[in-house]
Amino acid sequence: MVFAADYPFLEVLGTMLIFFVWVSWFWLVIRVGVDIFRRRDVRGGKKVMWIVFVLFVPLIGVFAYLLANGDGLSERDAREAELARAQFDDRVRSVANNGGAVGDIDRAKQLLDNGAITAAEFDALKAKALA
Repeated sequence: MVFAADYPFLEVLGTMLIFFVWVSWFWLVIRVGVDIFRRRDVRGGKKVMWIVFVLFVPLIGVFAYLLANGDGLSERDAREAELARAQFDDRVRSVANNGGAVGDIDRAKQLLDNGAITAAEFDALKAKALA
């Protein structure tokens, strides 16, 4: 059984550093693999060659991919983030334009004022919007 006295502070820091590097390495390999599959400008054969290179010669493969395609990786990330932001903004605008219950009641009131619906229909629409 290992006690705290048998495991000095610098060895704890060294173990933590090794663990950090180990987790970072796996994160980097996964990140490169995701980028290889996400690319649309590279066809299947070149993707297979990169994956084989990264899997069978991982240290050289990952660093070679980063050297060859590092700038494109950040550009693809930025483009994907901008696309996600635009989709989110469109969704928020479409929901915000609806106006919720207040917008529904306002539209029903306009229909009532124009004579398109009766007071009973207005009350039914109002109750439905508030429900």
